[in-house]
Order: sequence, then C-alpha cells, then structure tokens
Amino acid sequence: MAKSYTFAKNFNHMLKIGVLGAGHLGKIHIKCIKEIGNLDLVGFYDPNTEIAQQAATEFEIKSFKSINELIDAVDAVDIVTPTISHFDCASKALKKSKHVFIEKPLTTTLKEAKELIELAKEANVKVQVGHVERFNPAFLVAKPYCSQPMFIETHRLAQFNPRGTDVPVVLDLMIHDIDIILSLVKSNIKKISASGVAIVSDTPDITNARLEFDNGCVANLTASRISMKNMRKTRIFQKDAYIAVDFLKKNVEIIRLNDVVGEADPLSVIIDLGKNKTKKQLFFEKPEVLATNAIKTELEDFYDSVINNTEPTVTIYDGYNSLEIAYKIIDNIEMSASFFKE
Repeated sequence: MAKSYTFAKNFNHMLKIGVLGAGHLGKIHIKCIKEIGNLDLVGFYDPNTEIAQQAATEFEIKSFKSINELIDAVDAVDIVTPTISHFDCASKALKKSKHVFIEKPLTTTLKEAKELIELAKEANVKVQVGHVERFNPAFLVAKPYCSQPMFIETHRLAQFNPRGTDVPVVLDLMIHDIDIILSLVKSNIKKISASGVAIVSDTPDITNARLEFDNGCVANLTASRISMKNMRKTRIFQKDAYIAVDFLKKNVEIIRLNDVVGEADPLSVIIDLGKNKTKKQLFFEKPEVLATNAIKTELEDFYDSVINNTEPTVTIYDGYNSLEIAYKIIDNIEMSASFFKE
C-alpha cells in the first residue's frame, strides 16, 4: 500500500531569512525560498562580486555588502557556503540570536561543532543541518517500514567533479548515509572499521566502512567520487523484510515475509522452511513515491520548527553525531594506512 509523508506546517507568519553563499547550491536554496510563501527572502551575501551580481540580477533580490549587514536584517540565516566557513558564519548569526539553517557537514571540526551547540543553547534558537536525504521522498516513504534494521548496505557513487575534493569523500558523500543510518538504528556504535584510497586527490576518493552496533545491527557503507556512473542506493534487511531505497531514482521496493495462515493463494510465492516450520508467503510492494523537492521540503521544515517552536527534523545534535562518526571513519582509514606503511 502506498504511503505518503507530509509535514505539519503553519504558514500564518512571515519569517525574514537571508542566504549566505550564492554558488551552485546557494542559488538552488534561493530559488526554493522564493517559492515558499511565508519565507520572506530579504537578500543574500557572497564575497565573490561576480557571483553576487549575477545572483542579484537573476533572482531580483538584494546583495548585501557584508555578513553582519545581512544578519542584522533577518530573523534567520541559511548558510550555503564552503564548509570551512560554516563556523564563522553560524557563530556570527547565533551570537545575534538568529535561527540558523546550515548545510552539511555542520563544521570542519568537532571542536567547532561543539562550540556551535553551546552558542545555540545560549541563544535559544533553532538550528537545522542540511542532511537533505532525510527529506528525499523515497526515504520518507520507506522509513515507516524500517522497524528494526539488522543489516544495512549503502552505495553512494558519483562521477568525478573537482568541486568537493577539498575534503575526504567521507565528508563529501558518505556522511549522507551515516546520517540516514543513525536516524534508523537506535543503538550505540561499538566498532568501526574502514579503508580508503586516494586516487585523484590528496584524500581518500573511495572508501568502505563497516559500523557495528550494540544491538547487533551491521552497516556496510561504500562511497566513491571516481565512478563511471552515479548511484545512491540503500538496502535494509530486518526480520521478515527487505527494503530497497534508490535515492537517485526516487523509488522504493519492499519484500515482506508473512506466515501462511490457512490455504495459501496458489498464485503467490511460498517459501517452505522445512519440517515443523511455518511456511512463509512473499509479498512484493512498490509504494508510490510522490515527486517532491527535498531541498524545498527541508527548508519548509526549518520554517515550521521556528514558527511552531518545535525540534527540526535534523537537529544540530544530529549534525554533530554524523560528523563525529565521519571523523572516526577517517581516523580508522589513516590508522590502517599507517599500519601498512610500517
């Protein structure tokens, strides 16, 4: 049966918002904000004058002369700048008690992330981290089926793009799947093992990691930015069920096993598990996935959390937790590399 997922929204109040960064992703955010009725896009700031002029003309919005000037003019900021500047931008906004939406990864270091958490507590404002795959319509449809995953396999492969190679592929791509897995598996991680290879950049371009949880769940993650084709697939196995999510094509496939009670349908697929065991019937489902814009949905969720004073779907703590695991994976890769060099 098809399932839909909607957010409770309250669009009765205007929220003044400004965007920091008008690059490729920044422009997408600007476009989405302009489409959300009660988000009042006051303007943006980008230090690159050429990019700023282009965005101001294209979107017919004000280009501010400084970060502080923009922050003073809004209730909330949307930070879509390179990761290295996230802390500086967010800390300036939080010190002036502004709500913050900040793209993933949260910051460059865990120390910076902890400082932002403290600033957010002091300011008593909302901070949402842009782990956009949480709002992928395929994941939103699949999530209710994921009751207790025991094995998860993810593949996030991308064709080479120089943009993003300033950080390891773990922070660039794999962190999406780390966040998804942490949102599904409600247990602590007891062991991490990983390996990675630098092919075209100075940091690993292809990485595999294995996460073992206290509850017995195991997650196997692969991320590459040097693949021949793009792929973003997650396969989830749990008792009597298999859920496959294609984040790129936005579709979901589900196979469930139910006990056969009474006379089985002669056209159905039956699995005989042997003597003295209940036969199982296979059910194949392909729930409908409605076409939605995940970035627009996450920005709506941010607006909703500010107006209704609720927790955003992806909190600053979620952003920190994903970053922490990402760095543990990177540390594990570096330790393995050092071992083989000795």
